[in-house]
Amino acid sequence: MPVVFVRSLFFMVVGAMLSTTSPTVHAEQPLVFISAFAAGDEGAIHAFQLDLQTGQLVPGQRTTDVEHPFFLALSPDQRFLYSIHARTFGGAEHEQVAAYAIAGRSGRLTLLNRQSALGTAACYLDVDATGRTVVVANYASGSVAALPVREDGSLGEAASFFAHAGSSVDRARQAGPHAHCMVIGPDNRFAYAADLGLDQILGYRLDAAAAKLSPGRQPFVRTPPGAGPRHLTFHPQTKRAYVINELSNSITLFDCDPESGMLVERQTISTLPEDFDGTSYCADLKITPDGRFLYGTNRGHDSIAAYRIGEDGRLTLIAIESSLGKGPQNLAFAPGGELLLCANMPGNNVAVFRIARDTGRLTSAGPPVSMPKPSCIRVLP
Repeated sequence: MPVVFVRSLFFMVVGAMLSTTSPTVHAEQPLVFISAFAAGDEGAIHAFQLDLQTGQLVPGQRTTDVEHPFFLALSPDQRFLYSIHARTFGGAEHEQVAAYAIAGRSGRLTLLNRQSALGTAACYLDVDATGRTVVVANYASGSVAALPVREDGSLGEAASFFAHAGSSVDRARQAGPHAHCMVIGPDNRFAYAADLGLDQILGYRLDAAAAKLSPGRQPFVRTPPGAGPRHLTFHPQTKRAYVINELSNSITLFDCDPESGMLVERQTISTLPEDFDGTSYCADLKITPDGRFLYGTNRGHDSIAAYRIGEDGRLTLIAIESSLGKGPQNLAFAPGGELLLCANMPGNNVAVFRIARDTGRLTSAGPPVSMPKPSCIRVLP
């Protein structure tokens, strides 16, 4: 066989192998953004590639000039990322909401603009299903706001603002309102604010086209006294909402009426072992994409409580597993729902767990990845 022909055949085969394998590997690796809740140069948004086979997080781009980026949110079309920005978190100055354009799959972010959150200790963001409204919850000032999104993904000034009022039974933590999340409902017509200071879930009607909020038909529903509701999420297939309560270390199930947006309490269940007598506070909860399992975090006990979701929506405890780090702050699923990521903020690491399909039990996918003060995780498929 002529040498020239052999050499040509070799390069053709190698070229074909490279052309078929490289794009596939890249496509299988989701892009993960994780915020570092810190001031100055330590404050940043870190980008990682996630290997779905090994569960390994591979560091990539790091976006700086964003201080105390406590919470992140993605636009529905995954072209834009929104972040809290605060030079002094919870200080006299109002926090800001920063808008970024996402540059392909590199993880590079380009700042578009920033707008005032109209409150202090801004701690939660959500984007409506059309991508035209960003809502924000302000913990210290006990308020919520809605900001319009422009065509280029940048933000306009807040079009709606509501200050909560009142208190509840825990004088140390509930002397006034503390809005801890603002979540847009699955039909994009309602928004719900979990207020830790009031023991209430406040309901709003949402006009996403105008970024306008108005009080709902049911202005609020109460959680158990002293519960301290923190985060809220909706079941992906049913009209049910689940609220994790920071102060009472519990999760409350609500039925949700799709027409009125009204909530009705059905169950409250503990997130801690019965024999635990230490100090712990819940933080985040997430439901698997298939709607079968729910996970909630315990900061202090430093664990993740896993539950099976019944046909009636009620929760049954599966197990309580170590979070592999101190202070589990935030959770996120990889595409497909087979991996769970956990940000251990004071523990300065991010742990990745495999989810058993049949039982929902968690097992470590490998050693946690070190990074400073991870507070929020967002995944692009």
